[in-house]
Amino acid sequence: MQIRRKNTYLSETFRRYRDADAWALSVERKIDLGETPTKRALVDPTTLSHLIDLHIEDMKEVNKAPRRSKAFTLEALKVKLGNVKLKDITRERVIQFGKDRAKDGAGAVTISMDIGYLKLVVSHAAAVHGIAVQVEPVDLARIALKRLGLVGKSRERDRRPTQDELDRLIEHFETNPRQLLPLGRVVKFAVATAMRQDEICRILWEDIDASTRTVIVRDRKDPRDKDGNDQRVPLLDATGFKAWSILREQKPFSRRSDRVFPYNSRSVGAAFRRVCKDLKIKDLRFHDLRHEATTRLFEAGFRIEQVALVTGHKDWKMLKRYTNLRPEHLRHLTASTPARSGATTRSKRRATSMQARDVFTTEEAVT
Repeated sequence: MQIRRKNTYLSETFRRYRDADAWALSVERKIDLGETPTKRALVDPTTLSHLIDLHIEDMKEVNKAPRRSKAFTLEALKVKLGNVKLKDITRERVIQFGKDRAKDGAGAVTISMDIGYLKLVVSHAAAVHGIAVQVEPVDLARIALKRLGLVGKSRERDRRPTQDELDRLIEHFETNPRQLLPLGRVVKFAVATAMRQDEICRILWEDIDASTRTVIVRDRKDPRDKDGNDQRVPLLDATGFKAWSILREQKPFSRRSDRVFPYNSRSVGAAFRRVCKDLKIKDLRFHDLRHEATTRLFEAGFRIEQVALVTGHKDWKMLKRYTNLRPEHLRHLTASTPARSGATTRSKRRATSMQARDVFTTEEAVT
């Protein structure tokens, strides 16, 4: 079916003539009224489910199909709110949705994500397709739910593994004959590089540069766009574990794979949680190793911009949650600094002051 009307051209394919005729009449009516015609076979969307489908199709068209987490949330929204008419997406309805989610056991962060994706879908329909749907009720509902304490940000973790906990984990992994995955090396590499669990399991031998001792981490996590976010990361010996030595040790165990650690990242996480439980190490997650590695880099004297090259943070503000220095570390630094006199002492004081500002003035320099 093709339409040429008032310098506007649109075409669509339908299996049934009745659907094509309905689409053509709807598009011609919109053109005559000066409205933006809908290109999709989905004409005059009337429910939130229609808007979700429209958003997904649009993103697929530009090769940005929703990933697992987003796709799961959108599907859940279709189940809970899919039949809601567009005119019924009101502040009261969205607030009730948030309350219902809380009663079902959803936490503040989960509900916040739900509301965020709801707004994304609604605003996308209004901005891209000119569909008459209001975004303001969703914004007002978020404010109300925040006042009620039902939406919020995740609590920043400050859990750091002790050296004793790391030693026990590594010893268990390396001495347990039933442990097939070399998780001792994986744990040490995580603390040495500050890489995420899935990043460790994705790095390739061909992306390791022996001359510069760097590795390319491909498609690194980014809040805006993960695809193509490749970063060259230095392999350091600054956190108590030597990244380069671990790679050399791992080489014979990669089973001729192109990956350095050819293991399923979920299996790594499951094994880590299981052993933590067996060793009675409470509230420790694999991601806490990234936290530990990043903090150790700060404790070793690295500046924020240097740490960001290792961790991959483009926004230094995000490093605030990782600058979790232990008070006793500063005492050791002070005790190990020799006393100097004159200009040298003043220069050291200024350098120490600037370093402390870099690390601790997180609200201004990091956040």
